[in-house]
Amino acid sequence: MMNSFVKWALILFVLVSIILNIVLIGIHTSKAPKCSTQRVHPLKRKHDERSLVFADLSRQEYLQVQQFMLKQKDLDISTNQITKPWGNFLFLIDLSLPKKADALAYLDGKSAKPDREATVVVFHGAKGCVKEYVVGPLPNPTYHRDVTMERYNMELPITARTVTIGEYDLLFKYVGEVFSELGKLMKESFDVDQNKKVNAFEQMPRGIRSEDRKTWISYFRDMSGMYIHPVGFELLINHKSVNASEWKVERLLYNGQYFDTVDELKEKYDTGSIKKIVYKETPDYGSLKPRRKPLQIGPQLFNAEGKRYSISNNHVLYLDWSFAFGLSSVTGLRVFDVRFKSDRIIYELSVQEAMSVYGSVTPGMILTKFLDASIGIGRFAHELVRGVDCPHEATYVDTHRYIDVSVPVRYRNSICVFEHNMGQPLRRHFADFFSNSYGGMVNSALVFRTITAIGNYDYMWDFIFYQSGSVEAKVHATGYISSSYLVDGSLKYGHQVAENVLGNIHTHFINFKVDLDVLGVNNFFQTKDMEYVNVSLPWMPDHYAMVPQLVEKQLKTEQEAALRYDTKTPRYLHIASNKTNRWGHHRSYRLQVFSFTGDHLPESQAEERAMSWARYKVAITKHKDLEQFSSSLYNQNNIWNPAVDFSKYIKDNENIEDEDLVAWVTTGFLHIPHSEDIPNTVTVGNGGGVLLRPHNYFDEDPSIHSADSVYIDPGSEDSCENNRMACLAQETCSPVLEPFTYNGFDGVMKFEDWV
Repeated sequence: MMNSFVKWALILFVLVSIILNIVLIGIHTSKAPKCSTQRVHPLKRKHDERSLVFADLSRQEYLQVQQFMLKQKDLDISTNQITKPWGNFLFLIDLSLPKKADALAYLDGKSAKPDREATVVVFHGAKGCVKEYVVGPLPNPTYHRDVTMERYNMELPITARTVTIGEYDLLFKYVGEVFSELGKLMKESFDVDQNKKVNAFEQMPRGIRSEDRKTWISYFRDMSGMYIHPVGFELLINHKSVNASEWKVERLLYNGQYFDTVDELKEKYDTGSIKKIVYKETPDYGSLKPRRKPLQIGPQLFNAEGKRYSISNNHVLYLDWSFAFGLSSVTGLRVFDVRFKSDRIIYELSVQEAMSVYGSVTPGMILTKFLDASIGIGRFAHELVRGVDCPHEATYVDTHRYIDVSVPVRYRNSICVFEHNMGQPLRRHFADFFSNSYGGMVNSALVFRTITAIGNYDYMWDFIFYQSGSVEAKVHATGYISSSYLVDGSLKYGHQVAENVLGNIHTHFINFKVDLDVLGVNNFFQTKDMEYVNVSLPWMPDHYAMVPQLVEKQLKTEQEAALRYDTKTPRYLHIASNKTNRWGHHRSYRLQVFSFTGDHLPESQAEERAMSWARYKVAITKHKDLEQFSSSLYNQNNIWNPAVDFSKYIKDNENIEDEDLVAWVTTGFLHIPHSEDIPNTVTVGNGGGVLLRPHNYFDEDPSIHSADSVYIDPGSEDSCENNRMACLAQETCSPVLEPFTYNGFDGVMKFEDWV
């Protein structure tokens, strides 16, 4: 019996082993192979190291410039990271762009590489002024030159400077002393003591006239999404003097009531002669932690045949496209020397400014007009989260910056690049009348992206390159709304979004610089539109019909071509060349603006000149190297006498016929906050942009030559000859994924780190 049992046990073991092996083999054979990491589609051209003329400064270059400036004894620059306002502080180092003519001559092989230079901003607290210097040549600088007057035609007062970490350090210490004087109020109204705090958010501009530096500071609970937890307490601090001992509190707002001094508020609070705020716990409605446990991952993008783009240094190749890129600490994302099929289409496409004007009944918002370049747009481009901010399989690029620091800071993965299926065909047609066929093409495009978290708002900046020869620049806003404490009269300026919380109405205006070079730098500005005309029918002369007719105009001066938002503008706007296509039409690129902006600040307001670019949907100017930006680092804090008043670019009314032209495009949206902005504003519907489209530039749609095209006719439904989709199932593979990493919190300064 034992031998029989052993025999049957062995037979059973063999059968189980055979079955298990069959199952494992089946599982293994059905599992898709890993996709090749090798490129299947060869590059159409080679990388060009001449793109480095636009490259951001390297860490080594930042250090070389810093050390050179620190050695200049006449400048007496402090080496302390947290330099106080009375010191001389090296605030910013950034690339100084070469003159356009020099850069083009170099890019086109007609001259040597222009000197590489840096712009350096020094806050001379001891002298009471701000200076800009050009330092060069890099990598081994030998000179520095004061270019402040050359660039701005004015001296910059020290009050025009950005508030630095050093000044914030002193401000928060000063406020701490105020809070200690109001200990009872702070505890009973806001639960503030030695272990608990409230967080600050500032009103800008800082005052009501030139050279003011008076800031209303609003306070918010120390909770997730602090911006939507106002407590009802605001301070007006005069910190104009570089000597902090001369700072003072000029006004206070508590629960909608104003007080001239800290002592007055304290006395009236202690005697019970004012309406008090009584602290109570608040729900954590600002948290972005998932309310439900994440159980699955949504659709993911991957490149079945490898990436069809390549990045080398700051140069990108994608199918027929190539471009150089950079990220300015001040203005943010920018690309240069954008070419399609080797033709330069765009010399520069860049973010210039992001501006918001707020409405409120309380002082922390009532005068607020944020100009983000004055804080630094690119400064706040932190690490992008793989699979959320950009597709998991995107290529991520590190950047380095030097702004309000003692050493250059590396920001890992702060730019991403990926090819993306835009979710709809680029073109298609199904023929079903006299014959049957289908022709179409997937809309795959290259996305070049960064996201900047500037205080409460996160702006997602995209430059998108389409196979049709179009380029799109667009922005989406998300993050937290700014809010104020609900008091009598508040509901005229927004909606209530939580208990005692008003979401304040505000505008978003975004300015892009679009330096198109259409077949060279000699271009003109053309508009096209339609009008109905009453025409006699050729075969029935006595019968008339209203028929749409093409209307074309050429605008010949800068003032003619400054197209204001408060007037009707032609629907087609073109930068055109005198050269024609096969059919005799001027080859051009069209500017198609997508915008939902609110009304611009009236020009009667003193602050308007600092944001005068927002008057215009599109403004065309003659290119000048000294008209490089539409705003400046100093416009926020000297808003009444701005370093850059864009309207002056137009005031001289230069000829723009057969000239090198620049388009300044303004887009954006009006935001009336609502309950669905809690906890966060979503990107859907909150944005704007401009599409640069070829218009008679080519003889036909260039995407017809794309390998992504699909064609099907009867009998060829299963053929892969003109339809790679037919064989996709046979070629399907699984992606080789990079591991998820995130280092975005590394090196981020918090207030606790300053003191």
